[in-house]
Amino acid sequence: MKIKQGKMKLRTVVTLFAFLIGFGVVVAQQPSQPSFFKDVAALKTKDSVAYPPPNSILFTGSSSFTKWTDVNAYFPGYKIVNRAFGGSSLPDLIHYADEVIIPYQPKQIVIYCGDNDLAASDSITPQIVLDRFKQLFIQIRNKLPQVHILYVAIKPSPSRERLMPKMVQANNLIKNFLKTNQYTAFADVYQPMLIQGGKPNPTLFLKDNLHMNASGYVIWQKVILPYLLP
Repeated sequence: MKIKQGKMKLRTVVTLFAFLIGFGVVVAQQPSQPSFFKDVAALKTKDSVAYPPPNSILFTGSSSFTKWTDVNAYFPGYKIVNRAFGGSSLPDLIHYADEVIIPYQPKQIVIYCGDNDLAASDSITPQIVLDRFKQLFIQIRNKLPQVHILYVAIKPSPSRERLMPKMVQANNLIKNFLKTNQYTAFADVYQPMLIQGGKPNPTLFLKDNLHMNASGYVIWQKVILPYLLP
């Protein structure tokens, strides 16, 4: 009797162990959510409450736009929709373009992205940033062939000062690429954010030395405004 009970306990333990292993495999095989899934879901929730009107000016890209929460106050008289998300990079914009860019049918798209691409890895070159931007550009133009695309230059910041040579190269590559295409413009916010000696102006940034304060956005306002479509 004891032997039978022992065998039953052993079978129970083995079965339970196999179940746990199988459960672990199933959990491991579950696809993880892509980066910024929750951020994009939050944008869709906002759209469900009040969907942006067509022919607006769409701001998209990374956190320098995300944190520009009062962007409409800087550009009175313009219909601006801010759909930037998190610390996104160009591959993230490419991934979500059909969700947070194309559906809005904007008359102009203002893009700030590429900063985080360079910061992600030393292996990311200015050429890679350009290639990624080209992919995004083509993706947009295939769906919205007449839309005007304004690229805002990668900004210099104290926390990423070591990347400035790469930023200059990436900015120049993208600027030259845009010159070869219709309905485009390049807003150079890089130069106005420098002080004597070619260093980033620290008074334009928050304590993290990466994101801008109101003074930084005033500079962006002055540079971007002449390029916005009426």
